Amino acid sequence: MKVMSEIKNDDNLAPIVLFVYNRPWHTQQTIEALQKNELANESELFIYSDEAKNEDARKSVDEVRNYIDSVDGFKKVTVIKREKNWGLANSIIDGVTKIVNEYGKIIVLEDDLVTSPYFLKFMNEALEFYADEEKVFTVSGYSDIDIPADYLDEVYFAHISTSWGWSTWKREWNSVNWDINSYDKIMDNNDLYIDFIKKVGKPRLQMLKMQKDGKIDSWAVRRLFTQLLQSKMTIFPIFSLVSNIGHDGSGVHCGKDENLNKKYLLTNKEIKIFAKFKINNRINKIIFKKNHITLLQRVINKLKRVIKK
Repeated sequence: MKVMSEIKNDDNLAPIVLFVYNRPWHTQQTIEALQKNELANESELFIYSDEAKNEDARKSVDEVRNYIDSVDGFKKVTVIKREKNWGLANSIIDGVTKIVNEYGKIIVLEDDLVTSPYFLKFMNEALEFYADEEKVFTVSGYSDIDIPADYLDEVYFAHISTSWGWSTWKREWNSVNWDINSYDKIMDNNDLYIDFIKKVGKPRLQMLKMQKDGKIDSWAVRRLFTQLLQSKMTIFPIFSLVSNIGHDGSGVHCGKDENLNKKYLLTNKEIKIFAKFKINNRINKIIFKKNHITLLQRVINKLKRVIKK
Protein backbone atom coordinates (compact mmCIF):
# COMPACT_ATOMS: atom_id res chain seq x y z
CA MET A 1 0.00 0.00 0.00
CA LYS A 2 1.25 3.46 -0.90
CA VAL A 3 1.98 5.63 2.13
CA MET A 4 1.11 9.33 2.09
CA SER A 5 4.37 11.27 2.32
CA GLU A 6 4.39 14.57 4.17
CA ILE A 7 4.27 17.53 1.80
CA LYS A 8 7.22 19.68 2.84
CA ASN A 9 8.63 21.22 -0.33
CA ASP A 10 6.36 23.93 -1.72
CA ASP A 11 7.54 22.99 -5.22
CA ASN A 12 5.31 19.92 -4.84
CA LEU A 13 2.18 21.99 -4.27
CA ALA A 14 -0.40 22.35 -7.02
CA PRO A 15 -1.16 25.88 -8.24
CA ILE A 16 -4.57 27.30 -7.35
CA VAL A 17 -6.59 28.80 -10.19
CA LEU A 18 -9.56 31.00 -9.34
CA PHE A 19 -12.07 32.25 -11.91
CA VAL A 20 -13.92 35.49 -11.10
CA TYR A 21 -16.31 37.82 -12.86
CA ASN A 22 -18.71 40.37 -11.37
CA ARG A 23 -19.39 39.37 -7.76
CA PRO A 24 -17.17 41.43 -5.41
CA TRP A 25 -18.62 40.13 -2.13
CA HIS A 26 -18.53 36.49 -3.18
CA THR A 27 -14.99 36.85 -4.53
CA GLN A 28 -13.80 38.36 -1.26
CA GLN A 29 -15.37 35.57 0.81
CA THR A 30 -13.73 32.97 -1.43
CA ILE A 31 -10.27 34.53 -1.22
CA GLU A 32 -10.42 35.25 2.51
CA ALA A 33 -11.28 31.61 3.18
CA LEU A 34 -8.39 30.50 0.95
CA GLN A 35 -5.99 32.80 2.81
CA LYS A 36 -6.85 30.95 6.03
CA ASN A 37 -5.95 27.61 4.48
CA GLU A 38 -2.99 25.62 5.66
CA LEU A 39 -0.43 25.77 2.77
CA ALA A 40 -1.88 29.02 1.36
CA ASN A 41 1.32 31.01 1.90
CA GLU A 42 3.29 28.27 0.14
CA SER A 43 0.95 28.05 -2.86
CA GLU A 44 0.81 30.02 -6.11
CA LEU A 45 -2.53 31.62 -6.92
CA PHE A 46 -3.68 32.51 -10.44
CA ILE A 47 -6.81 34.66 -10.73
CA TYR A 48 -8.59 34.83 -14.08
CA SER A 49 -10.90 37.85 -14.33
CA ASP A 50 -13.35 37.81 -17.24
CA GLU A 51 -14.15 41.07 -19.03
CA ALA A 52 -17.61 42.60 -18.69
CA LYS A 53 -20.17 41.14 -21.07
CA ASN A 54 -22.02 44.46 -21.25
CA GLU A 55 -22.11 47.89 -19.62
CA ASP A 56 -24.49 46.64 -16.92
CA ALA A 57 -21.65 44.45 -15.60
CA ARG A 58 -18.94 47.07 -15.98
CA LYS A 59 -19.07 48.54 -12.46
CA SER A 60 -19.10 45.22 -10.62
CA VAL A 61 -16.34 43.77 -12.83
CA ASP A 62 -14.19 46.81 -12.06
CA GLU A 63 -14.88 46.38 -8.33
CA VAL A 64 -13.71 42.78 -8.52
CA ARG A 65 -10.59 43.77 -10.45
CA ASN A 66 -9.68 46.50 -7.97
CA TYR A 67 -10.00 43.99 -5.14
CA ILE A 68 -7.97 41.17 -6.70
CA ASP A 69 -5.13 43.58 -7.45
CA SER A 70 -4.58 43.83 -3.68
CA VAL A 71 -4.73 40.11 -2.82
CA ASP A 72 -1.79 38.69 -0.86
CA GLY A 73 -1.18 35.83 1.58
CA PHE A 74 0.09 33.40 -1.04
CA LYS A 75 3.54 32.48 -2.30
CA LYS A 76 2.79 34.39 -5.50
CA VAL A 77 -0.35 35.94 -6.97
CA THR A 78 -0.80 36.31 -10.74
CA VAL A 79 -3.84 38.17 -12.05
CA ILE A 80 -4.97 37.60 -15.64
CA LYS A 81 -7.53 40.18 -16.81
CA ARG A 82 -9.32 39.12 -19.96
CA GLU A 83 -9.56 41.86 -22.59
CA LYS A 84 -12.85 40.47 -23.90
CA ASN A 85 -15.69 38.45 -22.40
CA TRP A 86 -14.86 34.76 -22.73
CA GLY A 87 -17.78 33.35 -20.79
CA LEU A 88 -17.29 30.94 -17.90
CA ALA A 89 -16.86 27.70 -19.88
CA ASN A 90 -14.34 29.06 -22.40
CA SER A 91 -12.41 30.92 -19.71
CA ILE A 92 -12.08 27.81 -17.55
CA ILE A 93 -11.10 25.53 -20.43
CA ASP A 94 -8.43 28.00 -21.60
CA GLY A 95 -7.08 28.90 -18.15
CA VAL A 96 -6.97 25.38 -16.76
CA THR A 97 -5.32 24.05 -19.92
CA LYS A 98 -2.53 26.64 -19.76
CA ILE A 99 -1.78 26.23 -16.05
CA VAL A 100 -2.11 22.44 -15.80
CA ASN A 101 0.17 21.93 -18.81
CA GLU A 102 2.81 24.07 -17.11
CA TYR A 103 2.55 22.55 -13.62
CA GLY A 104 1.25 19.03 -14.29
CA LYS A 105 -1.57 19.35 -11.73
CA ILE A 106 -4.04 21.99 -10.65
CA ILE A 107 -6.60 23.07 -8.02
CA VAL A 108 -9.60 24.98 -9.41
CA LEU A 109 -12.16 27.25 -7.76
CA GLU A 110 -14.84 29.68 -8.86
CA ASP A 111 -15.80 32.92 -7.13
CA ASP A 112 -18.59 31.58 -4.92
CA LEU A 113 -16.82 28.75 -3.10
CA VAL A 114 -15.81 29.10 0.53
CA THR A 115 -13.27 26.52 1.62
CA SER A 116 -12.34 24.79 4.85
CA PRO A 117 -8.85 25.55 6.26
CA TYR A 118 -7.91 21.99 5.26
CA PHE A 119 -9.09 22.22 1.64
CA LEU A 120 -5.65 22.85 0.10
CA LYS A 121 -4.02 20.19 2.25
CA PHE A 122 -6.60 17.61 1.20
CA MET A 123 -6.27 18.51 -2.47
CA ASN A 124 -2.48 18.34 -2.50
CA GLU A 125 -2.33 15.09 -0.56
CA ALA A 126 -4.95 13.47 -2.80
CA LEU A 127 -3.13 14.61 -5.95
CA GLU A 128 0.06 13.02 -4.65
CA PHE A 129 -1.47 9.88 -3.17
CA TYR A 130 -3.54 8.95 -6.23
CA ALA A 131 -1.16 10.27 -8.91
CA ASP A 132 -0.51 6.77 -10.26
CA GLU A 133 -4.05 5.42 -9.85
CA GLU A 134 -5.37 5.04 -13.40
CA LYS A 135 -8.99 4.76 -12.29
CA VAL A 136 -9.05 8.22 -10.68
CA PHE A 137 -9.94 11.16 -12.93
CA THR A 138 -10.42 14.07 -10.55
CA VAL A 139 -10.56 15.06 -6.86
CA SER A 140 -13.53 16.91 -5.33
CA GLY A 141 -13.46 19.10 -2.23
CA TYR A 142 -17.25 19.18 -2.10
CA SER A 143 -19.41 16.33 -0.81
CA ASP A 144 -23.18 16.18 -0.41
CA ILE A 145 -24.20 12.69 0.66
CA ASP A 146 -24.89 11.24 4.10
CA ILE A 147 -22.13 8.75 4.88
CA PRO A 148 -23.03 5.70 7.03
CA ALA A 149 -21.77 6.04 10.59
CA ASP A 150 -19.78 2.80 10.36
CA TYR A 151 -17.97 3.76 7.11
CA LEU A 152 -14.31 3.68 8.14
CA ASP A 153 -12.49 5.51 5.32
CA GLU A 154 -12.44 9.30 5.08
CA VAL A 155 -12.76 9.37 1.29
CA TYR A 156 -15.08 7.60 -1.13
CA PHE A 157 -15.10 7.05 -4.89
CA ALA A 158 -17.96 7.80 -7.29
CA HIS A 159 -18.68 8.12 -11.00
CA ILE A 160 -20.18 11.59 -10.52
CA SER A 161 -18.06 14.72 -10.48
CA THR A 162 -18.47 18.31 -9.31
CA SER A 163 -17.29 21.75 -10.33
CA TRP A 164 -17.43 23.08 -6.77
CA GLY A 165 -13.74 23.01 -5.82
CA TRP A 166 -11.74 20.31 -7.58
CA SER A 167 -8.30 19.24 -8.72
CA THR A 168 -6.81 17.01 -11.40
CA TRP A 169 -3.69 16.09 -13.32
CA LYS A 170 -2.44 17.10 -16.75
CA ARG A 171 -3.01 13.67 -18.27
CA GLU A 172 -6.67 13.57 -17.23
CA TRP A 173 -7.54 17.13 -18.21
CA ASN A 174 -5.93 16.79 -21.63
CA SER A 175 -7.97 13.66 -22.32
CA VAL A 176 -11.27 15.60 -22.21
CA ASN A 177 -13.09 15.81 -25.54
CA TRP A 178 -14.67 19.27 -25.69
CA ASP A 179 -16.44 18.57 -29.01
CA ILE A 180 -20.01 17.98 -27.90
CA ASN A 181 -20.99 16.46 -31.28
CA SER A 182 -18.86 13.44 -30.46
CA TYR A 183 -21.29 12.49 -27.70
CA ASP A 184 -23.97 11.33 -30.12
CA LYS A 185 -22.83 7.78 -29.44
CA ILE A 186 -23.99 8.18 -25.82
CA MET A 187 -27.44 9.40 -26.76
CA ASP A 188 -27.82 6.82 -29.55
CA ASN A 189 -26.49 3.81 -27.63
CA ASN A 190 -29.30 2.56 -25.41
CA ASP A 191 -27.10 0.27 -23.26
CA LEU A 192 -24.58 3.06 -22.67
CA TYR A 193 -27.34 5.56 -21.98
CA ILE A 194 -28.94 3.33 -19.33
CA ASP A 195 -25.56 2.55 -17.77
CA PHE A 196 -24.76 6.27 -17.44
CA ILE A 197 -28.18 7.03 -15.97
CA LYS A 198 -27.51 4.41 -13.28
CA LYS A 199 -24.14 5.98 -12.50
CA VAL A 200 -24.89 9.73 -12.56
CA GLY A 201 -28.66 10.15 -12.87
CA LYS A 202 -30.94 11.25 -15.71
CA PRO A 203 -30.62 15.03 -15.05
CA ARG A 204 -26.95 14.93 -16.06
CA LEU A 205 -27.83 13.13 -19.29
CA GLN A 206 -30.42 15.85 -19.90
CA MET A 207 -27.69 18.45 -19.35
CA LEU A 208 -25.60 16.74 -22.01
CA LYS A 209 -28.48 17.02 -24.48
CA MET A 210 -29.00 20.68 -23.55
CA GLN A 211 -25.29 21.28 -24.14
CA LYS A 212 -25.51 19.64 -27.55
CA ASP A 213 -28.62 21.68 -28.39
CA GLY A 214 -26.85 24.92 -27.40
CA LYS A 215 -29.21 25.64 -24.50
CA ILE A 216 -26.41 25.71 -21.91
CA ASP A 217 -22.66 26.23 -22.06
CA SER A 218 -21.07 23.89 -19.52
CA TRP A 219 -17.47 22.73 -19.45
CA ALA A 220 -18.25 20.47 -16.47
CA VAL A 221 -20.81 18.26 -18.21
CA ARG A 222 -18.34 17.64 -21.05
CA ARG A 223 -15.60 16.71 -18.60
CA LEU A 224 -17.98 14.36 -16.77
CA PHE A 225 -18.86 12.39 -19.87
CA THR A 226 -15.24 11.99 -20.89
CA GLN A 227 -14.70 10.59 -17.40
CA LEU A 228 -17.65 8.21 -17.81
CA LEU A 229 -16.51 7.01 -21.21
CA GLN A 230 -13.14 6.18 -19.65
CA SER A 231 -14.82 4.42 -16.69
CA LYS A 232 -12.94 6.60 -14.20
CA MET A 233 -13.92 7.93 -10.81
CA THR A 234 -13.86 11.03 -8.60
CA ILE A 235 -12.44 11.05 -5.05
CA PHE A 236 -14.68 12.75 -2.47
CA PRO A 237 -14.08 13.56 1.21
CA ILE A 238 -16.68 12.17 3.60
CA PHE A 239 -17.20 15.70 4.95
CA SER A 240 -17.48 18.68 2.62
CA LEU A 241 -14.46 20.99 2.50
CA VAL A 242 -16.32 23.43 0.24
CA SER A 243 -19.52 25.41 0.64
CA ASN A 244 -21.22 27.13 -2.30
CA ILE A 245 -22.44 30.63 -1.37
CA GLY A 246 -23.60 31.49 -4.88
CA HIS A 247 -27.18 30.26 -4.80
CA ASP A 248 -28.55 33.75 -4.29
CA GLY A 249 -29.39 34.46 -7.93
CA SER A 250 -26.04 36.16 -8.63
CA GLY A 251 -24.29 33.37 -10.55
CA VAL A 252 -24.15 32.42 -14.22
CA HIS A 253 -25.53 28.90 -13.76
CA CYS A 254 -26.80 29.04 -10.14
CA GLY A 255 -30.39 29.89 -9.39
CA LYS A 256 -31.65 31.25 -6.10
CA ASP A 257 -31.81 28.59 -3.38
CA GLU A 258 -30.89 29.69 0.13
CA ASN A 259 -31.22 26.10 1.33
CA LEU A 260 -28.19 25.13 -0.76
CA ASN A 261 -26.28 28.04 0.75
CA LYS A 262 -26.99 26.75 4.25
CA LYS A 263 -27.20 22.99 3.87
CA TYR A 264 -23.60 21.86 3.65
CA LEU A 265 -21.57 23.65 6.27
CA LEU A 266 -17.82 23.30 6.14
CA THR A 267 -16.04 20.78 8.29
CA ASN A 268 -13.09 21.91 10.36
CA LYS A 269 -11.92 18.33 10.44
CA GLU A 270 -8.79 17.28 8.58
CA ILE A 271 -9.42 14.50 6.07
CA LYS A 272 -6.94 11.62 6.20
CA ILE A 273 -6.09 10.00 2.89
CA PHE A 274 -5.01 6.38 3.36
CA ALA A 275 -7.68 4.60 1.32
CA LYS A 276 -6.71 2.36 -1.56
CA PHE A 277 -8.92 2.70 -4.62
CA LYS A 278 -12.08 0.63 -4.27
CA ILE A 279 -15.76 0.92 -5.10
CA ASN A 280 -18.10 0.71 -2.12
CA ASN A 281 -21.53 -0.71 -2.97
CA ARG A 282 -23.26 0.99 -0.05
CA ILE A 283 -21.94 4.40 -1.12
CA ASN A 284 -23.02 3.70 -4.70
CA LYS A 285 -26.55 2.90 -3.52
CA ILE A 286 -26.72 6.16 -1.55
CA ILE A 287 -25.57 8.13 -4.60
CA PHE A 288 -28.00 6.25 -6.85
CA LYS A 289 -30.92 7.06 -4.55
CA LYS A 290 -29.91 10.73 -4.38
CA ASN A 291 -29.63 10.99 -8.18
CA HIS A 292 -32.94 9.25 -8.89
CA ILE A 293 -35.43 11.24 -6.85
CA THR A 294 -38.94 10.84 -8.26
CA LEU A 295 -41.12 13.82 -9.18
CA LEU A 296 -43.32 13.09 -6.17
CA GLN A 297 -40.33 13.10 -3.83
CA ARG A 298 -39.12 16.41 -5.32
CA VAL A 299 -42.53 17.95 -4.56
CA ILE A 300 -42.47 16.55 -1.01
CA ASN A 301 -38.95 17.90 -0.42
CA LYS A 302 -39.98 21.34 -1.68
CA LEU A 303 -43.02 21.37 0.61
CA LYS A 304 -40.83 20.45 3.58
CA ARG A 305 -38.53 23.40 2.85
CA VAL A 306 -41.50 25.77 2.59
CA ILE A 307 -42.96 24.51 5.90
CA LYS A 308 -39.62 25.03 7.68
CA LYS A 309 -39.45 28.71 6.63
